[in-house]
Amino acid sequence: MSSGNQPPPSPPFRPYRMVRTLTGHSQAISCVKYSNDGKLLASASLDKTMIVWESPTLALLSLLHGHSEGVSDLAWSSDSHYICSASDDRTLRIWDAGAGECVKTLRGHSGFVFCVNFNNQSNLIVSGSFDETLRVWDVKTGRCIHVMMGHTDPVTSVNFIRDGSIIVSGSHDGTCRIWDAEKGTCLKTLIDSKTPAVSFAKFSPNGKFILVATLDDTLRLWNYSTGKSMKSYTGHVNRVYCITSTFLLTNGKYIVSGSEDHCVYIWDLQGKNMVQKLEGHTDTVISVSCHPVENKIASAGLAKDPTVRIWVQDP
Repeated sequence: MSSGNQPPPSPPFRPYRMVRTLTGHSQAISCVKYSNDGKLLASASLDKTMIVWESPTLALLSLLHGHSEGVSDLAWSSDSHYICSASDDRTLRIWDAGAGECVKTLRGHSGFVFCVNFNNQSNLIVSGSFDETLRVWDVKTGRCIHVMMGHTDPVTSVNFIRDGSIIVSGSHDGTCRIWDAEKGTCLKTLIDSKTPAVSFAKFSPNGKFILVATLDDTLRLWNYSTGKSMKSYTGHVNRVYCITSTFLLTNGKYIVSGSEDHCVYIWDLQGKNMVQKLEGHTDTVISVSCHPVENKIASAGLAKDPTVRIWVQDP
């Protein structure tokens, strides 16, 4: 007999298959992300450029060129109008995605800028750098509001909680820290194991958990308020690169990650079991992104396979 308080069962998992390969970058891709409205897809590369693709047709919409070194990360504003890019040239740039124009350059980091994200209100940007700091920027003025120090190695990942009040950061120093976004102060250290390095950290959509990747082939789901690790996900290979992972919620609840064995892995969020391994890339899959409303996954490869691949579920 089932309880009325139990959530409805997830629909049965349907496998994904590759439908398109997008080419256009001449060097390793560092990041691929769908816009929040799902109409656009952007990719960033060590070739110093970003490409914006139309999601339905996968036609190339614009080429964003202006950084003097490789682009390590990108983030979309909530209205899907702007992109912020993080570059090895030590700057961030804000772009009008449709027009393909840079509207603002943010300067202040003294090392490679490795990661970036908007808050949901899109009035603030957080960035992380090889200079071991996080910076919070005012989007309208381009002014740096906070410089947050505490990490002792490059900052590999930064992410706002959905209401924008706190930030999570990961670092090669093996720590994962929680910060007060308004005050710029460190609230707590979630992980402090020193090894292995934390390569990626992201809040769950409901804001209750943090998905953390470490360079020991493991993803963990943490309850950040209690500081306890709830679940772990394994099977992929991740020892060298800062590979992104994300939540897939359009048809059930899953976790998706790239892997150094050239595959994309999908796990059941609750059960922890791996449900599919997507094969097709010929180099490390460094980045994955899930379409916000359709059952689509975009994945991106490194130097031997600088392509974006699109995977869909059959109806």
